[in-house]
Amino acid sequence: MKLLIQHGRVIDPATGRDEVADVAVAAGRILGIGKLPGDFAPSRTVDARGCWVLPGLVDLTARLREPGHEHARMLESEMAAAVAGGVTSLVCPPDTDPVLDEPGLVEMLRNRAEKLHQARVFPQGALTRGLKGEVLTEMGQLTDAGCVAFGQADVPIANTQVLLRALQYANTFGYAVWLRPLDPWLGTGVAASGPLAMRMGLSGVPAAAETIALHTLFELLRAAGGAKGPRVHLSRLSSAAGVALLRQAKAEGLNVTADVSIHSLHLTDQDIGYFDTSMRVNPPLRQQRDREALGAALLDGTVDALVSDHTPVEADAKQLPFAEAEPGATGLELLLPLALKWGHAAGEGGVMRALASVTTAPAQVLGAALGTLQASVGRLAEGGVADLCVFDPEARWTVTPDALLSQGKLTPFSGYEMAGRVRCTLVGGHLAHGG
Repeated sequence: MKLLIQHGRVIDPATGRDEVADVAVAAGRILGIGKLPGDFAPSRTVDARGCWVLPGLVDLTARLREPGHEHARMLESEMAAAVAGGVTSLVCPPDTDPVLDEPGLVEMLRNRAEKLHQARVFPQGALTRGLKGEVLTEMGQLTDAGCVAFGQADVPIANTQVLLRALQYANTFGYAVWLRPLDPWLGTGVAASGPLAMRMGLSGVPAAAETIALHTLFELLRAAGGAKGPRVHLSRLSSAAGVALLRQAKAEGLNVTADVSIHSLHLTDQDIGYFDTSMRVNPPLRQQRDREALGAALLDGTVDALVSDHTPVEADAKQLPFAEAEPGATGLELLLPLALKWGHAAGEGGVMRALASVTTAPAQVLGAALGTLQASVGRLAEGGVADLCVFDPEARWTVTPDALLSQGKLTPFSGYEMAGRVRCTLVGGHLAHGG
């Protein structure tokens, strides 16, 4: 299909481009931006007047609930939610049921996702079998099956000898390791330690649960090669103290990147209110000083990317006492408007940084794992793959269950009015959402 997107404000954080221009798409690629070939004859035209034309979003943490929930057709609904939010590439963590620790499971997920012709799915393989933290998986076979990195999702490895061997092995073969820093004994609570958790009688997760894990990990990275050691991505930092340690590690030259959840960037533990289980997320919402430190670190680039941490949870699993409710919230369709909300509040350069944190920066975290897509995912490049979205910044909509395509209808932002909505999304030149 030959598609012409006319009169849109083309914004590409990768190059700093910000101009009103036409975009021509043909054979799944961006044929031209601004100056178009004279013989280009589109079969379809999109009037993007007043809208932004952006690179497709790249979400580094989005759970699709498959394998495990095929009977509920979860993959179909969550992929539809992704493209409705402008997300054209996403990483699926390995904590599925069964766990993504076998090549056949990875291949099945990729094949099912490809047949839907919606967002690109990049599976993250389990670092240890069954996420039990005992025996390493066959990383080579999983990489051949399509895994872009290896991690433990929210399950920490208690045995530091196993973790060190995993880092050394990954370094030998050039694999990336993604870890959420969490001490396995201190991280068992349901709310951030502090006055609110104490007053409400909720078991707390101290910031030390994150910082102890970071200290341990950074020591192991030094033992595994230091600056020439393995690539490690830290998923969903949550504390000011954790940010300080990350900043020191980057200054030292350790090969680390990090992201933060959209929930941690906008909310604090005070939003739990009267045991509101929609606020039960991992990592738990922390105090205002932590939220401010995370925002500052994202703005200055210490934290690389912003993620939706999309985790669709059934209503029955939330209609329980706070401590028993299943953690998680839907986020794919909210990532872009919430990122921009933060960007506008961050001041000068905030909007462009917000856009970079959900496009080019997460694509850089994936790096060579993208293969032939590395030069075009997360950016608008002439000749590159046409993954993009048209976003109307003036659209206003309220977050309600009926407004969400995801089967996960529960979010901390329920009832919020969102500023801006995706009008259409292209994945490989294919119109995956809107028209």
